[in-house]
Amino acid sequence: MLLVKFEEENYPAEELDPIEYLKTRMEVLGLAQNDLVPYFGNKGNVSKVLNRKRPLSLQNIRALKKGLGLSADVLISGSDYAMSA
Repeated sequence: MLLVKFEEENYPAEELDPIEYLKTRMEVLGLAQNDLVPYFGNKGNVSKVLNRKRPLSLQNIRALKKGLGLSADVLISGSDYAMSA
């Protein structure tokens, strides 16, 4: 996970939006929304998180860190990000 280390060293967690980070990592890893179902429980939850209708839960963050090697610091940094109405 050299890329994750590089991101953490060069882009401090407080500067990264967790949803944009997740979308970027999906693109880099060649993942579609369906590939995230194991980390969110169902396709609806994936869509809600990616569209900022539902915040990332601690369970989601832990699963993404363990399963995809994503930076928990980045995902946690915006756990209170503004959701759209």
